[in-house]
Amino acid sequence: MTAVPVPHRVVGRREETADTVTLRLEPVGAALEEFLPGQFAMVHSFGRGEIPVSASSVQSTGGLAHTIRSVGAVSGGLCAARVGDVVGVRGPYGSGWELERARGRDVVVVAGGIGFAPVRPLVLGALAEPAAYGRVNVLIGARTPGDLIAREEVAGWATAYTGVTVDQPDGHWRGDVGVVTQLLGRALFDPADTWAFVCGPEPMIRATARELAQRGVPRERIRVSLERNMRCATGTCGHCQLGPLLMCRDGAVVDWALAEPLLAVREL
Repeated sequence: MTAVPVPHRVVGRREETADTVTLRLEPVGAALEEFLPGQFAMVHSFGRGEIPVSASSVQSTGGLAHTIRSVGAVSGGLCAARVGDVVGVRGPYGSGWELERARGRDVVVVAGGIGFAPVRPLVLGALAEPAAYGRVNVLIGARTPGDLIAREEVAGWATAYTGVTVDQPDGHWRGDVGVVTQLLGRALFDPADTWAFVCGPEPMIRATARELAQRGVPRERIRVSLERNMRCATGTCGHCQLGPLLMCRDGAVVDWALAEPLLAVREL
């Protein structure tokens, strides 16, 4: 881990949606430490700045990649990068999903919007060892069909259940419409013997974690990824504080048992 961006060359570029791109990166020189699913990097667009981005692929799942939505100057510059361009990366930072804690149990993965990207290496890790886990369920929600990421890849996943829903269908959509929590009734899992992993907008995380807990999944077995204003990523500046936690150091993935009381405090 370094506080200085390490040059990485863009060796692959895939346009996911109208405003979202996945960049596959390789180090120009010495490599960074291996990322774990759920960890993030500070990705630097030279001349613009840097932003925190979770890894949508790690070295063990096909090489380091980041999925980025263009919403500002830095993310726009990164989304405009082409194969052969050089960006900066520093990390890995933060906690991971800790999938190994779910060995021998059912797995439920719930993602909303671009929150699908950080759970992708988690799902690939579970599917790579089918004998190590129980039933693997993947539930995905998006605002519109055009906002869904990696649709063809998801369709080929050998899970016990994969459900996809959108808030606003178009004229070609024939799938489910509505919030992602409505898919939990179709997922195949024993709540008392399940680990759940949730990533997406904070209102979706709250609703999903509460629904899982109401169905009997222990709160300490529900892992959620929380966003806060990460600047330094080293636990120094304090911008990402959530109560007693610094999310760049203590998160961004935490157990719902820890996160629930903190998120109940208005504007914390």
